Amino acid sequence: MNTTDPRDRRPQRIAVLAGDGIGVDVTAEAVKVLEAAAGRFSLPLELVHLPWSAEHYLATGETLPEGALEDLRDNYSAVFIGAYGDPRVPDMKHAADILLGIRFGLDLFVNFRPVKLYDARFCPLKNKGPEQVDFVVFRENTEGAYVGMGGNFKKGTADEIAIQEEVHTRKGVERILRAAFDWARANGRKRVTMSDKSNVMRYAHDLWQRAFAEVARDYPDLETEHLYVDALAMQMVRAPEHFEVIVTNNMFGDILTDLGAALQGGLGLAGSANLHPGRTSMFEPVHGSAPDIAGHKKANPLATIGTVACCCATA
Repeated sequence: MNTTDPRDRRPQRIAVLAGDGIGVDVTAEAVKVLEAAAGRFSLPLELVHLPWSAEHYLATGETLPEGALEDLRDNYSAVFIGAYGDPRVPDMKHAADILLGIRFGLDLFVNFRPVKLYDARFCPLKNKGPEQVDFVVFRENTEGAYVGMGGNFKKGTADEIAIQEEVHTRKGVERILRAAFDWARANGRKRVTMSDKSNVMRYAHDLWQRAFAEVARDYPDLETEHLYVDALAMQMVRAPEHFEVIVTNNMFGDILTDLGAALQGGLGLAGSANLHPGRTSMFEPVHGSAPDIAGHKKANPLATIGTVACCCATA
């Protein structure tokens, strides 16, 4: 929902999936902010509330209805998520089917995670304020260690072997790198830091090294930097002000973004976007569903409101 161009008056149709637990509570607050933003910028907004949740799954056995992905892709600007997780569904099948189904079905290859501190009192680090903690992480969202390739041999025996494969493609690596560079240039950031572990993972992460060097040549106005992931994690704690844009693979991004959330005050303040630039994308807060406090007006909606900001800026 791009609010920066007053000439853009295309109807914005957003699918709203409140989900489970406090997802229902915080989504109600997010809807207020979405509607206020649309009113402020005179943007036509249509919010379509979809019932896909644990409650719906337990009642019908349905997670994502047939044709849902095509409908989302063709008829919506964005998908807005509350939170998923319900103790009545211990294997989280409904959540996996919905969240992973949308992520992979819509090819949302960018996980965009702003790390922004709003008040120094929220930060666990001494002498760090909003000026020192303000960067973004671009996490590759569809490849790497999380593609589910691998297996077990002689499972349950003393000779068991477990193998988990990583998959990195030239196309997948290059497009996440370009997304990071494009965002940095468009948003006035001067440095892009790529993180890997190519000193140990010599094949897959060598691809990242080569692609990063080649893509960087198309952005001579931007400074580039490479850090091994262990060194980067240390620097995030020692000097978060050094970073502007970080780009990395799926697993490392998963870990680093939670560290980033701690710097800004916790998961309850962290919003995110799952993007395919120019296409329907998905927006969700990082926190869980906290069913024990659902309905008690205790849930902090700031992560969800931050997710609204991501939606307004990138959808």
